[in-house]
Amino acid sequence: MNFKNDIDRLLMSSLTIKGSQISCLDALIWIEQRKKEVHVNIEKTKLSQLDLWKVNKEAGHVEHHSGGFFRIEGLDVHIRKIDGDEKKWNQPIINQPEIGFLGCIVKEIDGILHFLVQAKIEPGNANVVQLSPTLQATRSNYTQRHNGKKPKYLDLFLNKNKSKVLLDTLQSEQGARFLRKRNRNIIIEIKENIEESNDYKWLTLGQIKYLTRYDSIVNMDLRTVISCIPFHQTTEKNFTSDKVINQGNEFLSCLYNEYSYERGEDLQSWLTGMKSITDLYVKKKPIGQLDGWELNEEALSHKDGLYFDVLWVSVEIMHREVAKWDQPILAPRGQGVIAFIVKRINGILHFLVQAEIESGNFDLYEFGPTVSCVPSNHENQKVPFLDYVLAADKEMILFDALQSEEGGRFYHEENRNIIVLADDDFSTDVPNNFKWFTLRQLLQFNMYNNYLNIGARSLISSIQFLSTK
Repeated sequence: MNFKNDIDRLLMSSLTIKGSQISCLDALIWIEQRKKEVHVNIEKTKLSQLDLWKVNKEAGHVEHHSGGFFRIEGLDVHIRKIDGDEKKWNQPIINQPEIGFLGCIVKEIDGILHFLVQAKIEPGNANVVQLSPTLQATRSNYTQRHNGKKPKYLDLFLNKNKSKVLLDTLQSEQGARFLRKRNRNIIIEIKENIEESNDYKWLTLGQIKYLTRYDSIVNMDLRTVISCIPFHQTTEKNFTSDKVINQGNEFLSCLYNEYSYERGEDLQSWLTGMKSITDLYVKKKPIGQLDGWELNEEALSHKDGLYFDVLWVSVEIMHREVAKWDQPILAPRGQGVIAFIVKRINGILHFLVQAEIESGNFDLYEFGPTVSCVPSNHENQKVPFLDYVLAADKEMILFDALQSEEGGRFYHEENRNIIVLADDDFSTDVPNNFKWFTLRQLLQFNMYNNYLNIGARSLISSIQFLSTK
């Protein structure tokens, strides 16, 4: 086969696990070595003792003295639909208005594209060291507002004369935790050799996807970048079926439009219609006056022990642009579940997608997984399809792993990422805020800004066409 198209080349990288620069086992050993070699110390501190952070009493939020990085603000949230359904609540939220870089460098090695991944330590990483993109930096970081060093390889992303752009899109962050936050997800290809270090290795896309099977190994930022690759644009449709999982079900769901349960235009109209009947009002409110929340020297916490805490921490990590700093960080009050239910319709796998609205969403609704919640926060509420996912037999589970959220802002936050194959009796008739999508349709929408939320992209990143069983 002759693979000249860039998407075909990325697809071949996705199909390649063996024969790369290092094995998946070597990658896991490397991560464990970095854990032992790099000094890390994270300690809780008091709000009044945060270095370079303060409570802005006039505005009612916690901010960095430079005015950069991010703020912990309070929100008064009101959602109202034209049918009279209303929801109101108060909450803290991260306001980080900067658009940062989540970037991967790729290079052709022995005829296969390899991704330069970093073994990165973030203060909130549950697994300490995780695989991250080549470049993972806020604007405040890469413009050196911390008075530290520039991120490694930044110039290759800023100077397009030295690289070729394969992917470049803005994508949202967690809408329940960030206020209208987006990052630039970008993949660039280089030809020349570059200086490497102990913190970086070359892996194929197939290896990265394979390593998502391990708990909290591939970080959220790398998952969102690889989820954006538009495999539906591949020009080669003749891959041998025994090279893909489930006799090609995932791959066929990626390739073909003619067998989809609903037209893409109708799915677009559905989301537009949901937006047109819903109003989302968010108003800033001082964090010390949030209903149901308590602010003190130790944390900003919900009075019933729900949702999350905002903690104040002192951080010390070797080999970073800055070795020591203080910051606020969000710590969850329970483990989440992020799940897609998939079903064969017309012989093609379809994904049950939810139109999901969150307080910090940039444009009201985004396409989300079938289930996205922390079950302990909903003990008195029935979450649609949660019981079905949790009761799934082992043989019906296509993917199941703990995945961490972004360790720079969230402390030891992990969600169970799971894809469940529905049985034949599972009805195609679903509530009005759910629709059936093929993988191709999801990838088509994911080419544009603010369609798929971070939970949906996290699950998509784990889908691997190559059978390794």
